Amino acid sequence: MRYVHAWLILGMWTAWLLYWGAAALRTRATIRQESVSSRLLHNTPLLIGVWLLTFQGLPGTWLNARFLPRGDEWFWLGAVMIAAGLLWSVFARLHLGANWSAVVTLKQGHELIRTGPYRWTRHPIYTGLLLAIAGSVIAQGEWRSLLALALITAAFLCKISVEEHFMSAEFPDAYARYRAEVPALVPFPRQR
Repeated sequence: MRYVHAWLILGMWTAWLLYWGAAALRTRATIRQESVSSRLLHNTPLLIGVWLLTFQGLPGTWLNARFLPRGDEWFWLGAVMIAAGLLWSVFARLHLGANWSAVVTLKQGHELIRTGPYRWTRHPIYTGLLLAIAGSVIAQGEWRSLLALALITAAFLCKISVEEHFMSAEFPDAYARYRAEVPALVPFPRQR
């Protein structure tokens, strides 16, 4: 069982990263993108959060203390949440197609996607990733992972704000209707 605990979560995240990297090669040409300072504003807390989730090298700090007891039930609950969240983000990424970009951009021939997972949330990739990260938090059960979730959530909310600005400028009427009808993140409330 220790082998499963040690490798299952790492394997799921690694498979997701490999897919994400390969899928990033199939996007449209960029016509406009966010500034470097804007990227730093959301990428800095994101990278710190990923570091906290990934590396356990914080000996002797309260961050390594557990807030959940060790137990298979917590591990498996977290693993199921990770799998569900990663699969949801992949489904959303597939549905978004060539409009996707790691950096907030407008693509040549950019489309406003409102079908598939985009009919339930305007940002299903972030929704799936936040579910997967929450699963990682539960599986790890340490304060550092809870702090990571808070930082990554803040980073995503910041990036969502930039994306919403871009989409509102590109599709003023259609995006205003979309925002009124579909929440930004599930289960988070709509952002206005």
